[in-house]
Amino acid sequence: MVKNMSLGAAFRGRRVLVTGHTGFKGSWLCVALNELGAEVTGYALPPEDDNSHFNLLELDKSIHHVVGDIRDDKHLHSVFDATKPEFVFHLAAQALVRRSYAEPKLTFDTNIAGSVNVLEAVRNSPSVRSFVYITSDKCYINREWEWGYRENDELGGRDPYSASKAAAELVFSAYQDSFFSKRAALGASSARAGNVIGGGDWALDRIVPDCIRSLREGRPIVLRSPESTRPWQHVMEPLSGYLLLAAHLYDSPKKYSSAWNFGPRSSDIRTVNDLTNKIIEQWGSGQVQIDESTNKFHEAKLLCLNCDKAHQLLGWQPQWNFDQTVTETVRWYREIIAGTPASVITRRQINDYYAKFHA
Repeated sequence: MVKNMSLGAAFRGRRVLVTGHTGFKGSWLCVALNELGAEVTGYALPPEDDNSHFNLLELDKSIHHVVGDIRDDKHLHSVFDATKPEFVFHLAAQALVRRSYAEPKLTFDTNIAGSVNVLEAVRNSPSVRSFVYITSDKCYINREWEWGYRENDELGGRDPYSASKAAAELVFSAYQDSFFSKRAALGASSARAGNVIGGGDWALDRIVPDCIRSLREGRPIVLRSPESTRPWQHVMEPLSGYLLLAAHLYDSPKKYSSAWNFGPRSSDIRTVNDLTNKIIEQWGSGQVQIDESTNKFHEAKLLCLNCDKAHQLLGWQPQWNFDQTVTETVRWYREIIAGTPASVITRRQINDYYAKFHA
C-alpha cells in the first residue's frame, strides 16, 4: 500500500495535533500515531462515557491531552501557538445523524463554525505543513444510486448532520482556494469516509455498540432499517488512508491537495441486516427484531463511495474484508469483557493491520 514511503519515517518525532482525539476514531488515530513515534497533542471535549475508548486506553498518559471545544477559537488558537504542529488532523464533530435531529443548532455550530475555527488556526499557523480535514461520506447529496459517489459529485444533505458536513466541505474549499493554495509548503485535503466500525465505540444510535449492548444484556437487537446498505469498514482502514494522505501532503503539498474518499471494496458493502447477523455469528448467540416504526427520520437506504482516486494516486487499498472487519470488531469487545486491557487489544490490532499492510 505504501509506495516508496515509510509512515514511520514520515511521522517519527513530528509534532501532530488531532482534534476530536477523545472520540472513537480520534482515539484510534492517536494510538496509531503513537505507534509511529509522533509527538501527539489532542484537543477535544472530555469523553462522554467513563468506558470510552480514550479512557480505557488511558491515552492521557501517552499523549499531550488538552480538553477544549473547537467552538472556543481563542483556546484553540492558543494550543496551536503553544504546540506549533507540523501535521493537523481535524476529526472533532457532532457525528451522529439522529442526534442532529434532536440538536440541530449544536450540530451546525460544531461542524461548521467549529471547523471554521480550525481552518483559521491552520491559516495562522506557519508551522503546519500537512492538514487533513475529515468530514463524512454523507456530505454528498444522496440520490440512492447503486454506484459509488466520486469526489467531484454534488454536495448536500437533507438532515442536519449531512447538511453540516456538506457545508463544512464548502467552507474548506473556500479556505483552500483563498489561503492554503497560496502557501507553497502547506498541503491540505478533505477526506470522506463513513460507517466505520471497530472496538471502543460506545455511542448511542450506532449499530455496533447497540448490538454489543443488546447481546451483553440478553436482549434482541432491534433494527429500524435492516435493508439499508452501508460501506462498513474497520476504523483502521480510513485512518490508514488519512495517515498516508498526510505523509504525501507533507512531501508533495500541491500534488495531493484535494478531496479524497476512503471506503471498502464494493464487494464488502452490505446491509444492516448482514452486519447484525455476522455480529451474532461471531458473538455465538443473539436474536434480531425488526421495528421500522422506530425510524421516524429520513435516513439514506443506499450509500457507497468510489475510491478509485485513492487506489490509483495514493496506492491505498483496504486490507480487511467484511468478514475480518466484523471478526476483529467483535473480538475487541469480547476481550475487553474478559478483562484484557484496551491498550493491549487496540495496539495488537493496529500492528496486525499494518503487518498485512506491508505484506
